[in-house]
Amino acid sequence: MTCELSPAPGGPAAPRTAALRPRLPSPVAELRDERFARRGLRLLLKRDDLIHPELPGNKWRKLEPNLRAADPARHTLLTFGGAYSNHLRATAAAGRLLGFATVGVVRGEELADRPLNASLSRCAADGMRLRFVDRATYRRKNEPEVLAELTRTAGAGGECFVVPEGGSNAAAVHGCTELGRELRGVADVVGVACGTGGTLAGLAAGLGQGQRTIGFPVLKGGFLGAEIERLQREAFGERRGAWELDERFHCGGYARTGPELDAFAEDFAARHGLAPERVYVAKMLYGLTTLALEGAFAPGTTVAAVVTG
Repeated sequence: MTCELSPAPGGPAAPRTAALRPRLPSPVAELRDERFARRGLRLLLKRDDLIHPELPGNKWRKLEPNLRAADPARHTLLTFGGAYSNHLRATAAAGRLLGFATVGVVRGEELADRPLNASLSRCAADGMRLRFVDRATYRRKNEPEVLAELTRTAGAGGECFVVPEGGSNAAAVHGCTELGRELRGVADVVGVACGTGGTLAGLAAGLGQGQRTIGFPVLKGGFLGAEIERLQREAFGERRGAWELDERFHCGGYARTGPELDAFAEDFAARHGLAPERVYVAKMLYGLTTLALEGAFAPGTTVAAVVTG
């Protein structure tokens, strides 16, 4: 199997991606939350989770531009993720909807001997072949020789079309600029959860003058700022937009929670009738609420929270 990297922005369009039928722009809803209101703040939810039932939010925005240059008649989509990866699920769903064969390289060789969790079961049900690799190999997945071996042993025919982990590359960043454009003039501050950084990179670039973005990493490590800058320079040639990261709310790492986050999510659901997804959305909402309580936003500020899934 030969390997072809996903495209740079501006590649050939493929009308077949219209079969994904997104709901755009995604709706904005105002929430009456007394923790914000008593400080003179408005809280909005940008419901990107409603774009598509199987490719919600940033997953649709990042995958669609990556798939424009792919051809289901000759390409197998190969991508990467952990055992609970929303990106793997979205890629598998896109493959089923658009007629692509798909391969998911999953971090954690030990998982191969266990029953599939609900997330990976959904991937398999959508036709994705799962290739489990040890964590050391996974960390080296972007090295040419490792990538060549992964594609050779992926177990699917045709050319391999590689979509990066989380779907984040220059094409995806350009896709996410539309999210920022949809929020121009709507909010002063926009909060978003960050995994691989592609959504924030595009969102910040798409916002208007005087608006800023706060990203809440869901992984620990402090590496994400440099990665977002790299993605923006790859996409635009420079850093774009006013953005910052608050690293306090990852709860110890990806897919990890804790008593404080659990209590916050349960309270948020009781207040608003919306149970926030715990891996990404709850951490972002917890971060924005904490900042509001700390007095980080001036009275009169409108805060928008991007609900990605």
